[in-house]
Amino acid sequence: MVPAHGGRTAEPVYRPILVARRGELEALGHVDSAAAGLLAPVLECSTVDACLLDLLGRLPAGMVPAVDVSALPDAPETELVRWGVPVVPVIGLAESDRRLVAHGVAAQAYARGAVVRLRAGQDRAGPDATTAAVERIWRYARLVPEQCDLLIDAGDVCCPADLRVAGPRARRLVDWGRRHSWRSVTVASGGMPPTLSRLPVDEPVRLDRWDWLLWQRLAELGVGYGDYGVGPALAGGDGPTDRLPTVRYTTDGAWWVYRWSRRGGRGDERVADLCRTLVAAPHWPAVGAGFSWGDHELSRRARRGAGAGSPSNWTAWSTSHHLAHVLEALTRPAGDQRPGPWRGEDEGGRSGRPHRGGESRRAG
Repeated sequence: MVPAHGGRTAEPVYRPILVARRGELEALGHVDSAAAGLLAPVLECSTVDACLLDLLGRLPAGMVPAVDVSALPDAPETELVRWGVPVVPVIGLAESDRRLVAHGVAAQAYARGAVVRLRAGQDRAGPDATTAAVERIWRYARLVPEQCDLLIDAGDVCCPADLRVAGPRARRLVDWGRRHSWRSVTVASGGMPPTLSRLPVDEPVRLDRWDWLLWQRLAELGVGYGDYGVGPALAGGDGPTDRLPTVRYTTDGAWWVYRWSRRGGRGDERVADLCRTLVAAPHWPAVGAGFSWGDHELSRRARRGAGAGSPSNWTAWSTSHHLAHVLEALTRPAGDQRPGPWRGEDEGGRSGRPHRGGESRRAG
C-alpha cells in the first residue's frame, strides 16, 4: 500500500468506518506498516469475544483503531480499558454518564484522546444544544477539545437526492465545529447501496461513489475524509441468503460490483471466472497484484492458484483494495489527478448510472 511521502512521520488522512468483523479486520491486518499510520479506522462492534480481541491485537504497529460500542449494553465487559489492546473510544452525544466516565478512563490509558461521533441524521438538536452535549462529554470523560477528533457522520449518501441534503447539513456542522479546538474534523458518509441483490449477475456493474463526491465538495473546508469502506451506512441489507461470489472494486469515482453465478456448480470455478474478468478489465491497476494484499489474492484466484474463499474473504479482498485505493487518492500529489471512471464513460462493464437525469442506479 501507499507509504507516507518524503519519509515524514505519517499522520492519519483517512478514517474508514468499518464493521468489526473478520473480513474487515483481516484487511486492516494486511495494511503495509508504512501506511498503517495514515489510517485511523473506526470499528463498529456488535459483540465482544475472544476472536475480536485477537484480531485487534494483530493490527499493524502504528494503527490504533477507534472503537464504537454504542450498540452494546452498558456493562463492564464493554469497557474498553478491560480489553487489553490499545484502542481509542468513540463517544456519541447520547452516552450515559457511566459510559462517559469509562470512555474517559480508556482515553487516558491508551491514546490520550477520543473520537466524538456526531451523526448528522440523528443529532439534530441545534448548535447550542450540541455544544451543551459535547461539553457534557468533556466533563464526564475528563477530556478537552484538543484531545478529541470530531467525526461528522453524514450517514447514507447513495444518490443525487441524498447528496443535495447531506452537503448543506455537513457544512453547517463543520461551521459549528469551528467553535471548538478539535484535534481534527472528519466528514464521513456511506455510498454503497444497502443491498446488491437486484443488480445483474455475471457482468461488472458500475455504481457511483456519492460519498467520495460529497467529500470533494467539502474538501476546501479543510476536513478529513471518511467512508464506510465497501459496506453500506445503513444496517441490514444483503443477508446470508445472497451467497453469490461478490467483489466490490473501488476506482476513482465508482465501484465496480462483480456478482457471479457463471459456470454453475463449483464455487472455485465461479470465483476464478470472476477474478479473470476483473484482472482483464480497464480498471485493474497498472501495478496489478502488487497494489494491495486484496489485489494479490484476487490475482491468485484468477490463475486458479487458490480456492473460492467465503463471503468474509470476498469482503476482506474488496476492503483491502478499497483502503489502498483511497490512501493512494488522498496522498496523491496536488495536480496529479488521474482520469477515472467518474469522468469517463463505461469501462468494461454495465454502468449503474443511467444517462437520463444523471442519477445512478440505487440497488434495492
